[in-house]
Amino acid sequence: MKRLVGIISLLVLLAIIACSNIKTDTLAITANTIKKKETKQVSEEFKKYWYAGTAEITSYELEQARYGEIRKGKAALIYVTEDFLAKEQVKADRNSNTNIPVLKLNTSKKFVTGIYPYSIMQSVFYPVTDDQHALKVSNSIQEWCGHVYAQLNNREQFEVISHSYFQSEADQEITLQKNILENELWTKIRIDPTNLPQGTVQMIPSFEYCRLRHKEIKAYTANTSLQKGTSTDIYHVEYPELARKISITYKNTFPYEIERWTETFKSGFGANAKELTTKATKIKRITSDYWSKNKNKDEVLRDQLGL
Repeated sequence: MKRLVGIISLLVLLAIIACSNIKTDTLAITANTIKKKETKQVSEEFKKYWYAGTAEITSYELEQARYGEIRKGKAALIYVTEDFLAKEQVKADRNSNTNIPVLKLNTSKKFVTGIYPYSIMQSVFYPVTDDQHALKVSNSIQEWCGHVYAQLNNREQFEVISHSYFQSEADQEITLQKNILENELWTKIRIDPTNLPQGTVQMIPSFEYCRLRHKEIKAYTANTSLQKGTSTDIYHVEYPELARKISITYKNTFPYEIERWTETFKSGFGANAKELTTKATKIKRITSDYWSKNKNKDEVLRDQLGL
């Protein structure tokens, strides 16, 4: 009997240990995790920075073109490494050799148009191996008139779902041939900017732009180029058909932080639309395990970021 009790106690102890090792609320991948999963070479420098168990958060002063005027606001880029499930196309809750390590980017914008506010969020899940397109892209826009949502899943083809309160857009399901995604450029820069596309390519514009300007979500011809500088480089994208240009300025040494960006396009309606330039300029950059900073006392971090 004593022996049986001892065996049962040992099994209970092992079960407790196993359960305690399951972390369902950890966002960042650690260096130990990546060693088991990585199949393509990732530099030690990359691992040391991106698998430190924290996210990189950068705040920006925002001048957003909307309805033919420039609006003041704030933007933030939040980069963090995660494990991604290929089939379900969501963040993995547990470690597994079948998980895909990704660099995730959440882009947040907040600004006001007259009496009512805008809140824009985009998420990109991009493999750290930098050898295929983003696995998933999503975008949501909220304002007092309503809200819209679009999501792309990278499967055999690009599968896009889009929901809008506008009759002309409403609920859509779209299948696209795989082409370069503007949304994924922001993660490619952080991993290996030398691998950015250059020349004339087919590119799917950001979901934010497509929804705000009510443009069809599809690939458009884009002229891309890289402008070299002393400490920063600038990546340019121009869509002739859309009369739209974007420029992303980033440090040309690892970890290739994004310092600012501009986006020029026609803002407003019909004949009254005029060419304006959206600008975002860095305020502050920090690294933090922000998911654990959820107490009132942690609001001081927002002050540090100027948000």
